[in-house]
Amino acid sequence: MKRRNFISGATLAAAGLASTTAISQKKKKDFQLKNNIGHSVCQWCFNSYPLEEFLTILKDLGIKAIDLIGPDDFDLLNKYDIFCSMCNGAEISLTEGFNDPKYHEQLIKNYTEVIPKVADAGFKNLICFSGNRRGIDDYEGLENCVLGLEKIVPLAEKHGVIIQMELFNQQNHPDYMCDNSLWGVELCRRLGSDHFKLLYDIYHMQVQEGDIINTIQTYHPYFGHYHTAGVPGRNEIDETQELYYPAIMKTILETGFKGYVAQEFIPTWDDKIEALKDAFLRCDV
Repeated sequence: MKRRNFISGATLAAAGLASTTAISQKKKKDFQLKNNIGHSVCQWCFNSYPLEEFLTILKDLGIKAIDLIGPDDFDLLNKYDIFCSMCNGAEISLTEGFNDPKYHEQLIKNYTEVIPKVADAGFKNLICFSGNRRGIDDYEGLENCVLGLEKIVPLAEKHGVIIQMELFNQQNHPDYMCDNSLWGVELCRRLGSDHFKLLYDIYHMQVQEGDIINTIQTYHPYFGHYHTAGVPGRNEIDETQELYYPAIMKTILETGFKGYVAQEFIPTWDDKIEALKDAFLRCDV
């Protein structure tokens, strides 16, 4: 190998490395969050990435929380210093919930076991579901939910854990009972505890009832967590859809909310992480 060729090649390689480094640094500089909003993301939407790999990506982005992780992976989250902003693992399913007494025994057992695990890991939010109606009317289902949840809410209070019931729409989850804000708010009122709140899914409630900003302004004391996604399609929250998330996030901030907003859209971009970064920036008001 001629020395002149070697030096020339080495110089080009060094220049290429410097260029790559500069591009990487520019990307990091362009992705700067104010973090007035507590940013999180639902892992299932990005499950093409193994969980540990996804945690390293979040760590590199400076995102400090992730949603919908159960006790089996709590140690992994703590390894990367990522907070679980909404835990799962105590529910039976989305369709078998507290509105039907035949599930109460199993649900109470599950939540009694998982609530202390959530607290021991340093987390505080734990999801639950109403379940499907299956012929149960809404009033009876409300009463049944109170009967079941009041058995576990005192334990949640003791451990500093907040049980949160998610609101769904009927298009994606036919027959689900907790499908409107007022039903969920009434359940909160009857339980009368700061350790039971609603997971207000913006996507689901836009599909089901609309009036997102006014609902947040009116009922925000009952909302303990938020999920996002674009309508229609449940994809990116960009200009292809009908919701303007900066205004929604501004409303959430103005209520004094100190919790987390988790991205729960199904990415369609070739670069899924760039889609996620774009969503974080749109919500970073």
